[in-house]
Amino acid sequence: ALEHLNAMFAQQPQDLVVVAGQPVTLPCSIPGYHGVVLWIKDGLALGVGRELIGYPRYAVIGDHGSGEHHLHIQRVELMDDAVFECQAIQAAMRSRPARLTVLVPPDDPVIIGGPVVSLRAGDPLNLTCHADNAKPAASIIWIRNGEVLNGAKYSKAFLRDGRRESTVSNLYISASNIETGQIIFCRASNKAVPNGKETSVTIDIQHLPLVNLSVEPQPVLEGNLVKFHCSAKANPAVTQYKWAKGGSMIKEVSGDTYEVIVDHSFFTEPVSCEVTNPLGSTNISRNVDVYFGPRMAAEPQSLQVDLGSDAVFNCAWTGNPSLTIVWMKRGSGVVLSNENILTLKSVRQEDAGKYVCRAVVPRVGAAEKEVSLTVNGPPTISSTQTHQAPHGEKGQIKCFIRSTPPPDRIVSYSTVLESGTSGRYTVETVSTEDGVLSTLTMSNIVPADFQTIYNCTAWNSFGSDTEIIRLKEQDSLPVAVIIGVAVGAFVAFIVLMGTIGAFCCTHLKGVVSAKNDIRVEIVHKDHNAARENEDHSAMKQLMVSHVPKEEFSKHPARHYPISTPKINKLAHYASPCHIRN
Repeated sequence: ALEHLNAMFAQQPQDLVVVAGQPVTLPCSIPGYHGVVLWIKDGLALGVGRELIGYPRYAVIGDHGSGEHHLHIQRVELMDDAVFECQAIQAAMRSRPARLTVLVPPDDPVIIGGPVVSLRAGDPLNLTCHADNAKPAASIIWIRNGEVLNGAKYSKAFLRDGRRESTVSNLYISASNIETGQIIFCRASNKAVPNGKETSVTIDIQHLPLVNLSVEPQPVLEGNLVKFHCSAKANPAVTQYKWAKGGSMIKEVSGDTYEVIVDHSFFTEPVSCEVTNPLGSTNISRNVDVYFGPRMAAEPQSLQVDLGSDAVFNCAWTGNPSLTIVWMKRGSGVVLSNENILTLKSVRQEDAGKYVCRAVVPRVGAAEKEVSLTVNGPPTISSTQTHQAPHGEKGQIKCFIRSTPPPDRIVSYSTVLESGTSGRYTVETVSTEDGVLSTLTMSNIVPADFQTIYNCTAWNSFGSDTEIIRLKEQDSLPVAVIIGVAVGAFVAFIVLMGTIGAFCCTHLKGVVSAKNDIRVEIVHKDHNAARENEDHSAMKQLMVSHVPKEEFSKHPARHYPISTPKINKLAHYASPCHIRN
């Protein structure tokens, strides 16, 4: 007993920190002490002596004879986290209390949604990583491309045992700061695992198909082959291609390529490619730069307008490249307009006719459209003022009436015949595309027919027109006379040339005499024609005033004779050869 009183601790347990799962030994050495040694855990004895029944992982080790009573723990667990004492019962000694701190590494961190986190393009990224069952609580950091990402929010909570904790970290990344394919790491660490444990996720940004529609070749002439290629980037992958032209589906094409021979419609009707993936569809369309000749877009219409009114034609063409429009009157080289609209101000009757709207696409082609302008106005009559007919035979007088609207009062001649045949006279009226042709036919021409002045008159709702016509006798000589005159002329020519040679033309004055007494008379036609024009105008005015308007109203289609005095014609004579000294 005395020796127990002198016993002392050579080794006492010290505070230790150990990672769960590792072995640990708490030393206790009392040299010369051979009594009972107890190990106390948090105030409770583990057992008496070296046998620690109920604690299979615990054992007292060392040389008992030397007083070594070390406590060895295999695979330290969290329950071993306690205060331990070594007591010598007979010596009434107890060691200092030793704190055994057990560190527990966190479980492998987990990123919710991993290992691949998908989000839609344009959406921000929210990641959550948790590290559980750690003692002390784990610290979490986020790493991307080797750099720590700041701004994460942390939270931690104790588990039911009150010793371990779970840590949760939330990371927010804006849409503009994230790219598909990036790898983001979550690393959790505490004193048990200073280097930490980590896990990662791959970012998968999903989006609608990104589509590009190419057209080759461009520009292209109408009638040539064109290839459309619809290239798409999509996540998830493309599931379907659809093609359309001008909104109408092209059912026979289902791939990413469409080949077709193009016409002018491809210039205005776009070809579209619709690409679909599980997120939805993207549609893109392209027009083709097709070169084609002029095509009518707004067809001009023929017009019928009143005299003095404006006439407006509208003509629209399409073509590619840009076309040039030219308005002209048929038969005239004058360009009236280079615009779609042609305006004719205060039209006259001579403006009536065919007008052409012509379009030209340089180096491609040209086209034109013809329209008619009809001018409503008084009739206009055209006729030869003098007709000829042989005495005793058939003769005709014709006049042509242009009238829009058509004449409602027909032509009249110097006869009471309205139409058909009466005696020697026949009146025939024929409508043509350009107007009305009225013909008076007289059989067995008599001298009185050459003294009569004929008129041709037509009326419509806009007015009237009159033309004065004369009938002249047509010369008809016997064949013998014609031959005699020809021979005489030839003889006269020979004699004349001989005379000129003999007298050197110095004795020729006045009237020329030759063999057979032939006299050459030259009529000065200019003076006579001028006189006839004066007579014509006088007769036309007389014609208008001779018949009362009321009489025309009663008998619009009758032909009225006019008695006029015989007009004496003057003949002017001149020498065939007049030489001045």
